[in-house]
Amino acid sequence: MKAVCWQGNNKVGVETVPDPKIINPRDAIVKITTTAICGSDLHLYDGYIPTMEQGDILGHEFMGEVVELGSEVKNVKIGDRVVVPFPIACGGCFFCQRQLTSLCDNTNPNAWIAEKIMGYSPSGIFGYSHMLGGYAGGQAEYARVPFADVGLFKIPDGLTDEQVVFLTDIFPTGYMAAENCNIQPGDTVAIWGCGPVGQFAIRSAYVLGAERVIAIDRVPERLQMAKNSGAEVLNFEEIDVGEALKEMTGGRGPDAVMDAVGMEAHGLGLEGLYDKAKQAVRLETDRPHVLRQAIVACRKGGTVSIPGVYGGFIDKVPMGAAMNKGLTFKMGQTHVHRYLRPLLDLIQSGKIDPSFVITHRLPLDQAPHGYEIFKHKQDNCIKIVLKP
Repeated sequence: MKAVCWQGNNKVGVETVPDPKIINPRDAIVKITTTAICGSDLHLYDGYIPTMEQGDILGHEFMGEVVELGSEVKNVKIGDRVVVPFPIACGGCFFCQRQLTSLCDNTNPNAWIAEKIMGYSPSGIFGYSHMLGGYAGGQAEYARVPFADVGLFKIPDGLTDEQVVFLTDIFPTGYMAAENCNIQPGDTVAIWGCGPVGQFAIRSAYVLGAERVIAIDRVPERLQMAKNSGAEVLNFEEIDVGEALKEMTGGRGPDAVMDAVGMEAHGLGLEGLYDKAKQAVRLETDRPHVLRQAIVACRKGGTVSIPGVYGGFIDKVPMGAAMNKGLTFKMGQTHVHRYLRPLLDLIQSGKIDPSFVITHRLPLDQAPHGYEIFKHKQDNCIKIVLKP
């Protein structure tokens, strides 16, 4: 089969690789009909996530048709259309039983690597380094889905792939990020980052009752899409974001703030140069410019929500401000499984059509071009889907 493989920093290629096979009774094989390039994939592309190996198959947003089942998978049948959550969950451990599926205890066979860095391991994740399981990803023609009796979610007739494929990651991620904001009636939420997750976070914040959403970015097409969703927008290259947020909130600050950017934030001036220099010599793994700014901007007693991916260690975080202002932090990889049914209901009821975020549709063979235009924000690119 054809698959998108990591070949080193800033290099991917479409290679011919062996077809996946059933190796466990709880496995399924899915013929992939739609997959996508995620902002988190760029962290792999840029070389900031450790334990990648040449030839690793990328991709954690994918859906398709079940073509083969292990003997213990009874929840779906061959021929069913399914979406596949990006975290792999066993369904039975302490965390899965509490719907904290991205923290599953049993799906990362390389947990010892993650434990060295994090103390404990999260779940395994498709196509996202050997530290998180070494599982082949879904930017391919076929994929093996372990624990398919928990992970596969059947899609009802009448919905297109593009309406539902983002249930695998970015729609639940944006929704959980907004849910983590503890939104109360009348609240103002400020969101840094108007990429795909930020776009879903904006719409989710309104669904959950926010009165105002203020979206922060510098890319014109992203800001325009945010404005189309009802947000007020700020271009951080044109204004002082902190001062603007004070003015827009009567001096109090937003009730909740969200870092939907993560480890590759673009800082300006001396702070931006500081982070890039420390990252270049491996004294800092991530660039936390947005996180710093969000902590300082948030009102006293507010909430900081972090859906943006961080991979290691950061510097100069204003913990004094966080502690003395009494901020609440909520973050984490998304517990996708718990959101599949309620978000599917939103799609079926017509309250949201997730395909609004798609700007590019490419065949799988053009994935390397897709990575380049997505990384460099060329051709008005916001979200790419790939068609194997």
